[in-house]
Amino acid sequence: MALKGNLRDFSTTQLLNLINLARKTGTLTIHSDDMAQMSFRGGKLIYAMMGDASNGNLASVLQRAGKLSAEQARFIEQRAQGTSEKQLGHLLIQAGYVTQSDIIQSVRQDILDTVYKLFTWGEGIFRFDANEMPPGDRITIPIDLESVIMEGSRRLKEWERLQEELPDLDISLRFTDKPDARLRNINLTVQEWRVVSFINPRNTMQQIGRANNLSDFEIRRIVYGLLQAGLIEIVSRPRPVAPVPAPSTERRRAVPEPKPIEPAVKRSVVRRLINRIRSL
Repeated sequence: MALKGNLRDFSTTQLLNLINLARKTGTLTIHSDDMAQMSFRGGKLIYAMMGDASNGNLASVLQRAGKLSAEQARFIEQRAQGTSEKQLGHLLIQAGYVTQSDIIQSVRQDILDTVYKLFTWGEGIFRFDANEMPPGDRITIPIDLESVIMEGSRRLKEWERLQEELPDLDISLRFTDKPDARLRNINLTVQEWRVVSFINPRNTMQQIGRANNLSDFEIRRIVYGLLQAGLIEIVSRPRPVAPVPAPSTERRRAVPEPKPIEPAVKRSVVRRLINRIRSL
């Protein structure tokens, strides 16, 4: 009989503890705003995926890890249709795209990143199906759950703190005066450079996060770090005035969600950032 319930009553931490202590084998599926799957063998985490199947294919995983460019990933996905993930891995190694270590590390980190996101899910329907495994062509990496639970719990506390510091994603950001000097003394990740390239008073945190395919946790963490480093600051926004109702014919029209605005090229610091990001 499958184990079923809601994360409101039984959290991700409790589920993973149960699977670890009982040395369970099977697949845990969670449905919330998104869908996620985690597979286990003998109490060890071996596989995880969020969203549709394309997010979990090897080319996408290697692209997220920075081992392949977006163009390379698209080319490989088109040419590798019908090829198993394990076969594709061997082909990429033989072609010199990546090493075996690159694949193992990238897949492992992608599994962990997926599971850590689930610690922040406060609600969702879950189901554990014993002995159900991911497709045989998927690359699986055994990972001890004890370390995953400890790190996931730490990140959950960080998530709660970030929500207190930055509760509203509908805020705008701008560079502080003369950020050039600070940029020379700080090392930013590729993700952080991409976020920096979208800093503009007309872009909200939420728009920047969506433009860079970042979760709410990830965009909060990056923005909080940039705020603490003194590179950016929150734009004070006036209290919004209640809008005047539009005529009925206009009111029925769907209003498209605004797209984030690219940084103004006239600002030298942003121009250099964009050039650097494009060269990555």
